Amino acid sequence: MTLAGKTLFITGASRGIGREIALRAARDGANIVIAAKSSEPHPKLSGTIHSVAKEVEATGGRALALKVDVRDEASVTEALRTSAEHFGGIDALINNAGAIRLTGVEGIEVSRFDLIHAVNTRAVLICSKAALPYLKKSSEGHILNLSPPLNLALKWFAPHAPYTLTKYGMSMLTLGMSEEFKKYGVCVNSLWPTTLIATAAVEFEVGDGEESLKAARTPAIMAEAAHAILSGRRTGMLFTDEQVLRDQGVASFDQYQVGPSGTLLLKDLFID
Repeated sequence: MTLAGKTLFITGASRGIGREIALRAARDGANIVIAAKSSEPHPKLSGTIHSVAKEVEATGGRALALKVDVRDEASVTEALRTSAEHFGGIDALINNAGAIRLTGVEGIEVSRFDLIHAVNTRAVLICSKAALPYLKKSSEGHILNLSPPLNLALKWFAPHAPYTLTKYGMSMLTLGMSEEFKKYGVCVNSLWPTTLIATAAVEFEVGDGEESLKAARTPAIMAEAAHAILSGRRTGMLFTDEQVLRDQGVASFDQYQVGPSGTLLLKDLFID
């Protein structure tokens, strides 16, 4: 399985899972568009579109760093046009950019809900619609959304229904677009971690911050799973990382643990 010569447009790729997916594909010799808002260093968060571009090129890929606001249709459309012209097309869109706030309806500010809805659900629609003309021209067009299986257990709603709504909306778009785009040969899938992943979102928004990180896995497990999905032609699936890698014959995930071997890992949201 290889992504050599393929062009991947990855939103939110300046750090975390998006960055790791970019570097994994770069090892194959892929072309990577690092599309994110982080063009300047952040005081608390490492990584910018430019630092990841340098890492991609050092790893063996070709890179294009573009400052993009996924909430802005014009910004997204222009970035995809520029990317297609630069690399001669686009083969995969990875909708990785995300926003999180684990608050119920009573406590959430409407402005915060507007943000997480715009960055999560609405951006998937905007980016996918804008990318489709280019993906239709690819022999292996693919959209991959970072969103969960649809688990309707009530415990995933009451504590943070606004966030749940936006992430499940992404997964429902996956199912809808997979059927809609079949006639174009464009595959559409979702991917979600089985356990917490050591990212800024986990550190600042989930659980006990740094303590939660010790019970997490590295973003590399998501990158390997994304690589496997993008190398295949299945569509309409709401995958978990463990599911994908087990299908590839992986029996142990110890190499992805942040803490010492044997550390009890915490499951991610929406995973029973």
